[in-house]
Amino acid sequence: MTKIFVAGHNGMVGSAIVRHLLANGTSQHDIITRTRTELDLCDQQAVLAFFASERPTQVYLAAAKVGGIHANNTYPADFIYQNLMLQSNIIHAAHLNGVQKLLFLGSSCIYPRLAEQPMREDALLTGTLEPTNEPYAIAKIAGIKMCESYNRQYAISHGTDYRSVMPTNLYGPGDNYHPENSHVIPALIRRFHAAKMQNAPSVTIWGTGTPRREFLYVDDMAAASVHVMNLSKDFYEQHTHPRQSHINVGSGIDITIAELAHTISKIIGYTGTIEFDVTQPDGAPRKWMDSSRLASLGWKAQTSLEAGLCLAYADFRV
Repeated sequence: MTKIFVAGHNGMVGSAIVRHLLANGTSQHDIITRTRTELDLCDQQAVLAFFASERPTQVYLAAAKVGGIHANNTYPADFIYQNLMLQSNIIHAAHLNGVQKLLFLGSSCIYPRLAEQPMREDALLTGTLEPTNEPYAIAKIAGIKMCESYNRQYAISHGTDYRSVMPTNLYGPGDNYHPENSHVIPALIRRFHAAKMQNAPSVTIWGTGTPRREFLYVDDMAAASVHVMNLSKDFYEQHTHPRQSHINVGSGIDITIAELAHTISKIIGYTGTIEFDVTQPDGAPRKWMDSSRLASLGWKAQTSLEAGLCLAYADFRV
């Protein structure tokens, strides 16, 4: 019997994975979840006891401390400590309790700030990271290497098959719309909606508006995650390398922040002007994923940016 632990099921990605599993025939009874109050993933003994008791057979490691530029700059210690601890505890406890299938969810920020675009998987560890989210990126790189290391040491003796997927910028239902700690799409949705309600004459966006970003609707990410998890080991290994096994997951299309802002304002129906505060940081100049490896594994994104933004705004208004 398959028992699937979705770590981080209340988060945007984790909840999308649960939705996808249920929609594709997995019984609710076979999905294991825990809230933060029920299980502190940074508590090693509590995580070990949970795995020993529940005995999951698969793990989706979608739990993470996440945030935008402001949050990463303000709480760097929290970002590196909490992410290192929770992912290390889960991966090690999974191994100790015989879990052979685990999927670790990372982030496109693992790649160097000035990586060649689009960013291929082999760009990892080839240059300096973006300073504004370096602690978070370091933790995610460590998660990739933990999965690879456990595979290298225990694949033959224990059947260990731990995989990693690196999503581009995600958005959609369940996103964080906090005024300070949110990512760019939920932040813009919140601000343009408020400006429309208040009849504000203008909305000011951080930075120059010139950086280019790629975005992926979160339900597409969930579908890609389940797809990668369920690939046969032989097929997966034909398209990866033991020390470079992670898979990029993107939409294949990037746009400027200015274009994104204008698109969101149009969807929301805001008719004021958009201004840019050039004294604020831009972050990396471009982040565009090469998802050709994932395409060779039989998956590509289904939701266009405009359609996804309409769904995200509808979710925000609920």
